[in-house]
Amino acid sequence: MFMGEFQHSIDAKGRLIVPAKLREKLGEKFIVTRGLDGCLFGYPEAEWEKLEAKLNEMPLAKKDARTFVRFFYSAATECEIDKQGRINIPQTLRKHASLTKNCVITGVSNRIEIWDEAKWQAFSEEAEENFDEIAETMIDFGL
Repeated sequence: MFMGEFQHSIDAKGRLIVPAKLREKLGEKFIVTRGLDGCLFGYPEAEWEKLEAKLNEMPLAKKDARTFVRFFYSAATECEIDKQGRINIPQTLRKHASLTKNCVITGVSNRIEIWDEAKWQAFSEEAEENFDEIAETMIDFGL
C-alpha cells in the first residue's frame, strides 16, 4: 500500500526522484500515465495488470469507454528507476500534469500520484475545506 506525501523537483530533462519509501513497492519497472484531476498515476506492474483486465472489459460500443481507454493508454509509459533514484517523465505527461519544477508525489493505496506543487496545494486546500461534507457521503460506500 502506498501512502504519504513527498516534495521533489523535476529537472529540465524530465527526471524526477522517486522517494525511497515508494521505490521498493513500485518495483524496478512501473507504469506512469495520465491521471485524473490534472495529475499522473503510477502503478506497479501487478496493479497495472489488474487495471488492464478491468479496462479490457469495458464495452467498445460505448463512446465514453473508448475515449477513456484511449486517453489512458495513449500516454502510458514504462518507467525504470535509475541509479540516482529518478525516473524520466515524457514531455506529454509533463504537459498533462503541468510539471515544471516543484512536484508532490503522493501515495494513494494501490498507486502513486505525481502533482505539480501548486495544483496539489489548490486541490488540498479545497479538499480540506470540504472534508467533513465529503466524509458524510462516504457512508454510501460503506465507510
